Amino acid sequence: MNRLNFTQQIHKAFQINPVVALLGPRQVGKTTLAKEFAKVYAGPYTWFDLEDVTDLSRLESPKLALQDLTGLIVIDEIQRRPELFPMLRVLVDQHRDQRFLILGSASRDLIHQSTETLAGRISHLELTPFNLSETKNARDLWLRGGFPKAYLADTDDISYIWRQEYITTFLERDIPNLGFRIPAATLRRFWMMLTHHHGQIFNASTLAHSLGTAHTTIRHYLDILTGTFMVRELSPWFENIKKRQIKSPKIYFRDSGILHALNGICHHDELMAYPKLGASWEGFALEEIISRLHAKPEDCYFWGVHNQAELDLLVIKNGQRLGFEVKYTDQPKLTNSMRTAMEILGLNQLTIVIPGNASFLLAPGIDVKGIENL
Repeated sequence: MNRLNFTQQIHKAFQINPVVALLGPRQVGKTTLAKEFAKVYAGPYTWFDLEDVTDLSRLESPKLALQDLTGLIVIDEIQRRPELFPMLRVLVDQHRDQRFLILGSASRDLIHQSTETLAGRISHLELTPFNLSETKNARDLWLRGGFPKAYLADTDDISYIWRQEYITTFLERDIPNLGFRIPAATLRRFWMMLTHHHGQIFNASTLAHSLGTAHTTIRHYLDILTGTFMVRELSPWFENIKKRQIKSPKIYFRDSGILHALNGICHHDELMAYPKLGASWEGFALEEIISRLHAKPEDCYFWGVHNQAELDLLVIKNGQRLGFEVKYTDQPKLTNSMRTAMEILGLNQLTIVIPGNASFLLAPGIDVKGIENL
């Protein structure tokens, strides 16, 4: 599937900085995208795969291996050798004709050396799983999720098996490779527990009690899943009002297919019978909205006043406040909560996102959009 939008983002990023970090979960298509970009790059390119023993050996002396290269240099799975970042800073300062495209399966917070040593020289881009603008198929995308091999599988059963194996590999190989020494069974249990809190306020103490551990340990586990693009932690927004606002974050699984696999949901009829169908669709829609807006995590919030009003998603972008309510219905209604959010938050626009391709005005400043028509 052509992901031209992301290729263009890489090209633009190289116009700003000599190093571009393409980050995203494992198996999301980073290597494929990098190869597509290398094909159209105007100049020579060299490839290093840090999961290849030969390439790892070549980079035992990184300066000798890299200093005489020209053009585009791609380093895949950079999280396996974060100590390379200081050398990259030296090289880009000395060799103005070098461009580094580095691929990583963890966030820049986990690969923190990139931010510390390459400040002012590196752009970070996140490659997400497939979105609806690429697939044009909301039904399958919601059920299977957007990981290429899961979405493009021949049948729902094959997609489900792939996701189950992905989860096992993630826990047993990927997490240890990032340097975390957590038993796979423990992290799997925590991950399973999170499925019951998808779309809800995160309460570390409650989860800690259920898991029989400290709330600081629970916080650490969540940071790992957030840093590996498995979970989104949506921060609360605070407005200067004399009301008791919600101050804890909400958590969402970033890929609906992974959420469904952890819950044993393989087919569409099982999804329709899922007790938390609305929460599943809310998380799916939120990721789609954020993707369409190209919004950064720091641009995205939710807002709520205890027992009074709430807003599923608030995006602060280009000086505007854009509000979104997600409803699994074909007949959304204007509520007091929506009016309150519009008034207190001073929203420029409030959009109610529902399934399908509807598009109509519900009230001044409040419109309804089907997810296929965003």
